[in-house]
Amino acid sequence: MYASLAAVEFHLPKAVVGNEEIALLSPNWNPQKILDKTGIAERHVAGVNELSSDLAFHAAEKLFANGACTREEIDFVLFCTQSPDYLLPTTACLLQDRLNLRTGIGALDFNLGCSGYVYGLGLAQGLIETGQAKNVLFLTGDTYTKFLRHDDIGVRSLFGDAGTATLIRGVESDRPLIGPYCYGTDGQGAANLMLKRHALRHTNLSSEPLPEGAEISGGTDQYLFMNGPEIFSFAIDAVPKAVNELLNRSQLQLADIDLFVFHQANEFMLNRLQIKLQIPADRFVVAMRGYGNTVSSTIPIALNVVLAEGRLKPGMRIMLVGFGVGYSWGATLVHYAPATHATV
Repeated sequence: MYASLAAVEFHLPKAVVGNEEIALLSPNWNPQKILDKTGIAERHVAGVNELSSDLAFHAAEKLFANGACTREEIDFVLFCTQSPDYLLPTTACLLQDRLNLRTGIGALDFNLGCSGYVYGLGLAQGLIETGQAKNVLFLTGDTYTKFLRHDDIGVRSLFGDAGTATLIRGVESDRPLIGPYCYGTDGQGAANLMLKRHALRHTNLSSEPLPEGAEISGGTDQYLFMNGPEIFSFAIDAVPKAVNELLNRSQLQLADIDLFVFHQANEFMLNRLQIKLQIPADRFVVAMRGYGNTVSSTIPIALNVVLAEGRLKPGMRIMLVGFGVGYSWGATLVHYAPATHATV
């Protein structure tokens, strides 16, 4: 029994912020300049009371409605998010109940950003191929826009909100359908993409009263900080190394890969990576114009887009590469085997 990527769906908030609105934040920017620099025309933004769990919930409902599997078949829920509903309880537990799934299943959150989809596939595969589950509902969801300073055009032009749902199913096959994997971590780069407040490191939880006149103020630390040039340098160095390591581990050549789906950080970065790795344009996926950088959701959204375009077909070998906040990165190969073509 091997794990197989059987189905993928996504959901976007209704509210849309276009480049015209972003350009109003600075006299030095205009809508076309933003599009040229980022490859993004618009991004979807969660409402005040719309959370990551809401976005993941609606994506999962689409997956069930499309008949990929029944609710009763789900054995485990994985939820990748960096904007959970609460510090506790685990948001995956809330989603189990809201989705009317069985109580005899596992449910787990894991906190990871742009590399989260690759890591989640690895976790789901481990559950299936060790006999702990047969069908894993792997959800992603983030509302980064709630962490952005209003006038920070650098991050506001990039990030959007979204949720996705992927069915990872155990199938009979004569070979693995996902893997191998290459992972990487460099915590020295953590400060270059960070949200300092909203957790415990910079929060006063003491039960003692504050000194008279003292105030707790988040300042700029309550907003997402991104050092764009450092993130760019990291990605241009780490991603090609991860791609080549995965090819070597798989004993494959670049020409053996049918599609390359990288984390959709921004189009300028993706173009540089494509050129550096010498990947033909027709096998390299750029799918962020109407969505923006949706963190752990970019790869599954891109997969859904190429499926709708007919570029992704059963039996294709896809390379997935996630990279970003942490620093964290991961790469893997997927032999696409949808639910109706499960046995290879």
